[in-house]
Amino acid sequence: MAEMTDVFFVDGMRTPFGRAGEKGMYWNTRADDLVVKAIIGLMERNGDVPKDRIDDVAIAATSQTGDQGLTLGRTAAILAGLPMTVPGLAIERMCAGAMTSVTTMGASIGVGMYDLALAGGVEHMGRHPIGGNVDPNPRFVAEKLVDPGALNMGVTAERIHDRFPHLTKERADRFGVASQHKVQAAYDASKIQPDLVPVAVKNAEGAWGLATEDEGRRPETTLEGLATLKTPFRPHGRVTAGTSSPLTDGATISLLAGGDAVKEFGLAPKMRMVSFAFAGVEPEIMGIGPIPSTEKALKKAGLTIDDIGLFELNEAFAIQVISLLDHFGIADDDPRVNPWGGAIALGHPLAASGVRLMIQLAAQFAERPDVRYGLTAMCVGLGQGGSVIWENPFFDGKKKRK
Repeated sequence: MAEMTDVFFVDGMRTPFGRAGEKGMYWNTRADDLVVKAIIGLMERNGDVPKDRIDDVAIAATSQTGDQGLTLGRTAAILAGLPMTVPGLAIERMCAGAMTSVTTMGASIGVGMYDLALAGGVEHMGRHPIGGNVDPNPRFVAEKLVDPGALNMGVTAERIHDRFPHLTKERADRFGVASQHKVQAAYDASKIQPDLVPVAVKNAEGAWGLATEDEGRRPETTLEGLATLKTPFRPHGRVTAGTSSPLTDGATISLLAGGDAVKEFGLAPKMRMVSFAFAGVEPEIMGIGPIPSTEKALKKAGLTIDDIGLFELNEAFAIQVISLLDHFGIADDDPRVNPWGGAIALGHPLAASGVRLMIQLAAQFAERPDVRYGLTAMCVGLGQGGSVIWENPFFDGKKKRK
């Protein structure tokens, strides 16, 4: 009889993230092929896991059409060489798609229905711009259920500035610059590269190359440079390209397991799932969504914000992260927050980003046995937030070493 079990994040990998559009490295690469490459890389790195024991494959995409359609979890599993006996599904929760893939598969493992599962996401924003090929119900506008500006994420970011005037453009600019510099420092120290799956790419002339690094990084960014950027979402606004995540293509995947599977296959989990929560807020100010979802997740875990030793917060916009930090009384430059930088530099391929946060937190846990709990959290389009709290299996109860 099935029994409740712990849920473990065994491993995670991702493709390098590319700039969306004709000049991006994935312009001639299919979205589903990005997922396939990630799955193959993850399964090769975890060769002790029998492919036929994977109970399900959940892959998220925000725009479920074209090469991101056709039940991605199933089609990607087949294309990646998993046995035909392995089922799959597609998930959609906009920016929190991969995060929802993990929590959905994690819940299935937790109640004893699954032993092993793959969970991730993909977004090819070059092929499928957010909101492209959709037909919102006219009642949203006609009945004033949602302001039309709520469908423009940049406009919602400007509204956080409006609601909280003390969260200034200067603070957001400093955060954006810091993200770029932290990502480059992590690259220089080879922190990020071990979890990247190289992808063969073809340019406009038909020449083949290999994508091995995130394409959108701008380590030369300065405060002076950001101060001169235009504010595309509002005249004389406060949100710029330097404080926003760029449009991005990429895929992520994770391997989840229950306690019995960990023992059976001698696995070495990188994290244990403690709790998760999603919450809804006004779509017009969707960036504050991670605040209530984090409060719910902390309550479910019996923890407080002071128990969290590492934060991986998705930088959809700098102002969005700063609003969460301000709410919980955490400094903008707190070293626990995104120590290797975030989406402002790496990019935010919508439905893929949740697992990118987890991959980075897992790698940081291995270096930080003094930290017991970590948080992955993100805002979600149409007014939602998602949060997952994780426990570090390497925690040794000792103070941080000098």
